[in-house]
Amino acid sequence: MEPLGDEVPASSRTSRPRARGGEAWRLHALALVGVLLCTAAFWFELHRAEGGNELSWAYVFEWPLLAVFVVYMWWKFLHPEDSATPREESGERRTRDVAPEASAQYDAMLMAWQEHQRALHEAQRAADEALRHEADAS
Repeated sequence: MEPLGDEVPASSRTSRPRARGGEAWRLHALALVGVLLCTAAFWFELHRAEGGNELSWAYVFEWPLLAVFVVYMWWKFLHPEDSATPREESGERRTRDVAPEASAQYDAMLMAWQEHQRALHEAQRAADEALRHEADAS
């Protein structure tokens, strides 16, 4: 496989710094509002489900999952450096992205698809021209 780019030392990549000050307070407030809304929606749907609304049972389980996702995202925004992989932390060099190799059958399929697209494009262009000439004639 051919590398698409040069090797880049992991230490040269910049990571988002940890949230502090006003940004951290905004994240805390947003997470609190999100969890409170999920809790209120859970409570609302639970009462509807107990009242006989069958569809509400799905939401009874969905809202707590959404609240867990809010907490997860809150944590990820507060601690972005925790998301670094061990290889990146060790400072090893890595290649950027590597282009995958495709088999010959896919090359033939790609060529056929491109030819089909060209034929469609030409047919559309001819139809547009015919409509233009028809509109000009009338």
